Amino acid sequence: MELVINTFGTSLSRENEGFVIKNKDGKQRIPVTGITSIQISQGAEISSDAVFLAVEHEIEVLFTDKAGRPLGRIWSPKYGSISTIRKGQINFAFSHDAVVWIKDVILKKIENQQALMLLMTAQNVEERKAVDKAINRLEDYRSKIKKLEGDIVQDIAATLRGWEGVSSRIYFDTLNRFLPEKYRFAARSQRPAADVVNAMLNYGYGLLYGKIEGDLIKAGIDPYVGIMHRDNYNRPVLVYDVIELYRIWIDYVVYTLAAQDVITDECYSVRADGSYWLEGLGRRMLIQSVNDYLDEQQDFQAEPMSRASEIASYCKKLAQKFKHYE
Repeated sequence: MELVINTFGTSLSRENEGFVIKNKDGKQRIPVTGITSIQISQGAEISSDAVFLAVEHEIEVLFTDKAGRPLGRIWSPKYGSISTIRKGQINFAFSHDAVVWIKDVILKKIENQQALMLLMTAQNVEERKAVDKAINRLEDYRSKIKKLEGDIVQDIAATLRGWEGVSSRIYFDTLNRFLPEKYRFAARSQRPAADVVNAMLNYGYGLLYGKIEGDLIKAGIDPYVGIMHRDNYNRPVLVYDVIELYRIWIDYVVYTLAAQDVITDECYSVRADGSYWLEGLGRRMLIQSVNDYLDEQQDFQAEPMSRASEIASYCKKLAQKFKHYE
């Protein structure tokens, strides 16, 4: 279970061998058993005793900004990376096998986008044709990516980013057709979000960034050594690579909430510059929905596990892959 403290003025402290959440409405005791991570947003507090309890039980503590993006974290020293993984990770990044890996990541991302579009229920022949056309266009880009050749990732990175960007625009343009009209948006907007759906996507991706970064660290991988994303100074760029495999989960949750028309005016605010930000109710609703979705049991390669566990399992397998390049 992920414990998220993101309401202004809320505090998390320790009481014996458990946690206590205090806010204006009172306090709630939370047993330490079953908690895998703690997220603390700006405006909330955590005591040092609560941090020590988390470290003792190998629970990571993640500090995030108001948009849900990770700012820093505290983790157990038992997570320590061994040198063979880190050396191998660097060697892998400059190998031809990294080309194969990143192509597979982007191919899977586009395949996931196609799958979600197929779930959309067309109301008429025109909508069905639009979906089929978009899926075929994405398949054309998948074919191009499969044929793309290079000795190292940097040989193909610019082309791959371009094709990935076009594919995403096709995908979101199509998905937009099936949103209730009041939630439709002109284009993906990140920082700042220009509408409430993009604000929810951005916050959801932020949650996923934190989850993936934590699982990479636990697996002994350096999240700051990326494969395709290698240009941003002091950023966990490997997270930006790995997240492409799982963005679709956030897309599905946000699309479902919008389709159910449960996003009320109390869920967000609009700043003077026209940017949209999730407020307490919106954040709580999205966090709960994302956590419920990640906790659902699925069959991954014939092995039943939650989606959250699948991410952790993938990171461990990636660490083993890196070890072979030491």
